[in-house]
Amino acid sequence: MTATRRFLLSAATLLLAGRAQAASQSFESFLDGMRGEARRAGVSAMTLDRAFAGLQPNARVLELDRRQPEFTQTWEQYRDARLSQQRIEAGRRAFADNRATLEAVQGRFRVSPRIVTAIWGLETNYGGFTGNMSVIQSLATLAWDGRRASYFRNELIAALKILEAGHVAPARMRGSWAGAMGHPQFMPSNFDRLAVDMDGDGRRDIWDNRQDALGSIGHYLSRSGWRDDELWGREVVLPAGFDPDQARRDNMRPLRDWVRAGVRRPDGVPLPMLDMPAAVLIPGPSGQAFLIYHNFNVIRRYNPSNYYALAVGLLSDRVA
Repeated sequence: MTATRRFLLSAATLLLAGRAQAASQSFESFLDGMRGEARRAGVSAMTLDRAFAGLQPNARVLELDRRQPEFTQTWEQYRDARLSQQRIEAGRRAFADNRATLEAVQGRFRVSPRIVTAIWGLETNYGGFTGNMSVIQSLATLAWDGRRASYFRNELIAALKILEAGHVAPARMRGSWAGAMGHPQFMPSNFDRLAVDMDGDGRRDIWDNRQDALGSIGHYLSRSGWRDDELWGREVVLPAGFDPDQARRDNMRPLRDWVRAGVRRPDGVPLPMLDMPAAVLIPGPSGQAFLIYHNFNVIRRYNPSNYYALAVGLLSDRVA
């Protein structure tokens, strides 16, 4: 563990200790309030007793909440960490091993199997690591901490309702520090709206059932407006003297306008002269540039980060 990480973890621990000393009943009072709110939402006392038994805030959750990689890394650092050859090769195996399921997802939701695989790969390394923190503890810590209290209170209620419905046992409801769960890393409110029972067994199991998990990713993208006949975008070379102020996600123009301005593919193959809206992005100091289309913004609905959406798109191009 680095000195910086030890300092951050110690600071978060001291913060919790200080709050506990200043108001020793504050977390217990918070849980009492959540009990009442959850009961009004239809969660039974038995479920609450199981979910809140021995619950304490988690200092590690607060540390991670304050240093998310999309906001602390350059594009080049973020890209290289997520597009390793190992992840690409694992993605090719995952694509081949789950081809029948992915094709069924495409048939039902009209979403590219490559994109579903890439999101699965970035979220959990194709199910290799779905998170080891208690979702209830993480959400309770963040709701109590107060920085985004209203959001995480709602997510905590949604998580308790999932337990009440019997989709997963409390001990299995583990995920990320922010409460994202299972292979797709759905927040509890997204589970309620978008998780699907792909295999028809009566349960929506995104933790241990790959059919349900991959189907849920496809459903998420479909509901977000995915266009199955379009790409997400592509890497391009910009003309000399290109004005970087024009490289904005909201500066959508017909693709033919960018072609006329001299934007081209790295391999020299001409870009199509289409009216399809496109924008230019230059995410980092290396000058790497991309044309992005409608589906890029659909990927951002999964995670509102340009880095994330670019990494998903690039990984999808490589896994199949």
